[in-house]
Amino acid sequence: MVKVDLITGFLGSGKTTFIREYVKYLTEVAGEKVCILENDYGAINVDTMLLADLKSDKCSIEMVAGGTDYDCHIRRFRTKLITIAMLGFNRVVIEPSGIFDVDEFFDIMHEDTLERFYQIANVLTVVKADLEENLSPEADFLLASQVANAGRVILSHSEEVDQSTVERCIAHMNRALASVKCKRVFETPEIGSLGKVTCKNLWEFSPDDFASIAKSGSAQWSFEKTFSMDDNAFESLFFMHLHLGIDELKEKIQEVFKDTSCGKVMRVKGFLTDDQGKWLEVNATSLGMDVREISEGQEVLIVIGENMQRERIAEYFPAKYSTIKTE
Repeated sequence: MVKVDLITGFLGSGKTTFIREYVKYLTEVAGEKVCILENDYGAINVDTMLLADLKSDKCSIEMVAGGTDYDCHIRRFRTKLITIAMLGFNRVVIEPSGIFDVDEFFDIMHEDTLERFYQIANVLTVVKADLEENLSPEADFLLASQVANAGRVILSHSEEVDQSTVERCIAHMNRALASVKCKRVFETPEIGSLGKVTCKNLWEFSPDDFASIAKSGSAQWSFEKTFSMDDNAFESLFFMHLHLGIDELKEKIQEVFKDTSCGKVMRVKGFLTDDQGKWLEVNATSLGMDVREISEGQEVLIVIGENMQRERIAEYFPAKYSTIKTE
């Protein structure tokens, strides 16, 4: 049986960074042969490029993207899993979109065809320790669905916050769970602890820490379904071939987050080149922005959010763009 890990995390939580370090442990220390499956609704998956350097004889990366509608995307996901099962991997690590209802993962994995090949090993949910307070009911539902099913919740960027911020994050998670009538309640961890809620600097994880995480399992607490992917509240805008310098781009991204006429912009991510021709990765939420040099990329900027006004956003990023809805 092939083990399956689902790594969830709301937009901008840092799940791709966690996956990078987790897969390094699985392949280099645990000696497993791993396939990373990027499962996204968009036609372009930035995270696939961010993980490309992990490819080796012990690690492959596959992608499920796009589709004419949501049901088509699910069929592609199912077909890809069946194909991967034939290729001799010990484990499949699935990274879905940050907009993802975990119940749909369990529904697919418990189908007769897939149960012959796979066993669910872990559901791990990455939540940013300074989680935004003012999320919409739809966003809180997605957060609740992810933490309700998690065998372990990993608070990212915990090294950047104090204990009171961690307490607010846990209180928000518990409110989101209560809002969908889920009885699960998380206790607030101490910074530096490794438990059901792990609140430790990722860069300080030891092999024993990762070994513990690899045995986290999953949880299936019942909750009330208050949101469906068919509701189409979430959307992604793809801006291709932007000719902006990094300083100008950073300024425009900050303005978009503040401009309420753009709708609710939740995350901006993508790649561009600097004046020396080097590739830069941009990853931003309303709480902050990271820019770092990477080996390769693709000229694209993706704006993700709820009920966005695409014409208004396009005024900030004058380029050819297309709209991909999560449906």
